[in-house]
Amino acid sequence: MLDLYEGRWEEEALGEGEYVISADEKTSIQARCRRHASLPAGERGPMRVEHEYERKGALAYLAAWDVHRAKLFGRCEPKNGIEPFGRLVDEVMKEEPYASAERVFWIVDNGSSHRREACVKRLEGEWPNLRLIHLPTHASWLNQIEIYFSVVQRKVLSPTDFADLEVLVEGLINFQKRYEQAAEPFIWKFTRHDLDRLLSRLAEHEPLASSSVAAA
Repeated sequence: MLDLYEGRWEEEALGEGEYVISADEKTSIQARCRRHASLPAGERGPMRVEHEYERKGALAYLAAWDVHRAKLFGRCEPKNGIEPFGRLVDEVMKEEPYASAERVFWIVDNGSSHRREACVKRLEGEWPNLRLIHLPTHASWLNQIEIYFSVVQRKVLSPTDFADLEVLVEGLINFQKRYEQAAEPFIWKFTRHDLDRLLSRLAEHEPLASSSVAAA
């Protein structure tokens, strides 16, 4: 995965017809309607948000990010799952240049919507030029789409104040379109060499940790 971010796969540079997609879901986004309007920040203090609200439902926001082209795809679904994620994949893979690409690498975590070998067989069977790359367990932080989701959390969902689900969907999709207009590829600095050095340092400390536990 780290090699793909650098534009390489199995020690060779990616070609013009090869692309890298980072994808995931942001689940259980609630439409909370505040009982009183929020007050904007002023000279004397920060923004004031009413703490009481009414729940207006929840949805999942699925998104896919072209790592090297800064192209963004996203859709809202009532909930996440295999079929909703499949619709996101279809949306991307039916569009050029991915439809006729030599290979399209999809980086995903081990969430239930795209877990294990069953998902590999399903998606690669449906799209012969798709290659599904799973992150290690508990390593979702290495997925670049999470950077975009953090921006969405700050810019769209904080504070959460939407009259209903339609307004929430409109806010997410409108921000997505606006973000893409100015988006550039993320500057990713954590490389395979950084990972090797980190693992070496951890390995050097393992005997010490074991000795400490034994002594205790």
